[in-house]
Amino acid sequence: MARHQGSTRGFQQTASLLKSRIRKASETRGFAQSRLLTHWEEIAGPDTARIARPVEVSYSRGGMGATLVLLTTGANAPQLEMQKERIRARVNQVYGYNAIQKIRVTQTAPTGFAEGQVAFTPAPKAAPAEPTPEVRQAARRTAEDVGDDGLRVALETLATNVLSRNRHSD
Repeated sequence: MARHQGSTRGFQQTASLLKSRIRKASETRGFAQSRLLTHWEEIAGPDTARIARPVEVSYSRGGMGATLVLLTTGANAPQLEMQKERIRARVNQVYGYNAIQKIRVTQTAPTGFAEGQVAFTPAPKAAPAEPTPEVRQAARRTAEDVGDDGLRVALETLATNVLSRNRHSD
């Protein structure tokens, strides 16, 4: 190859070589991607983290700008679609630059059916309501004739649960 050419071909080859190295370096920026996975709730916010998980960061062939793929359920996809720009901005804060150009929402992981199962943490269940004094008294009356203390307490607890459940289903 000639040392000096009339065109920019040498620079273009160097640019293409650097482009792939830059892409590999950004793919191996483990702190940004692993932080994205390990601190997802902090980055996306608890409401978004409850309905979506990051599953892939893919880079375009040109090497500039990446696509973040989020896994969600069908019912949550429209809500997530409306939040994409906010999520993109928050994720890019983690990278420290505008790394993520696009967010794609999917209902299956790109790795296959078995790995693509959506398993999000359900919303915390509300604490059971405290039984009313009437329910406690009725449960006590139900078990009062039992002689064994341990059995009486167990039956009273069972009666309280049954009576409380029946009361809620009315």
